[in-house]
Amino acid sequence: MNLKYKKATIDDIEILTKTRIEVLRAANKLSDDVDMKEVEKSSYEYYKNALQNETHTAYLVFDEEKFVGAGGVSYFQVMPTYHNPSGYKAYIMNMYTNPEYRRNGIAIKTLGLLVEDAKKRGVHAISLEATDMGKPLYVKFGFVKMNDEMELLD
Repeated sequence: MNLKYKKATIDDIEILTKTRIEVLRAANKLSDDVDMKEVEKSSYEYYKNALQNETHTAYLVFDEEKFVGAGGVSYFQVMPTYHNPSGYKAYIMNMYTNPEYRRNGIAIKTLGLLVEDAKKRGVHAISLEATDMGKPLYVKFGFVKMNDEMELLD
């Protein structure tokens, strides 16, 4: 393996969008016949805007020229709190490793690059939503389960 970790640019929008759909299909156990055109279009627009205004950082991982993994972090601001005086937060998402390349440290290295990016920006409130497969990785990295957060599902 000759792995290369590349910070994504607007030129990578096609592969980012394609990967987003792959991740959503896997995380939600969706078959290939489920129509994802609307989500794909929205994801493309998201990346186009977020990469330009620097509210999203993504890393792509290649073995030579073959795409094998990715991860992203979105940045946003909420009202400041005692524990987060700036109100800035980071949300890790779209972590993906090609099944043939799993268990080679790709995800933990990608996660490290994303966390490093957040910390360089002065953002220390970093969260994520984990699949069952991803939980051991995030726990190993130091993420802890949140107990007080709630969500209204419509």
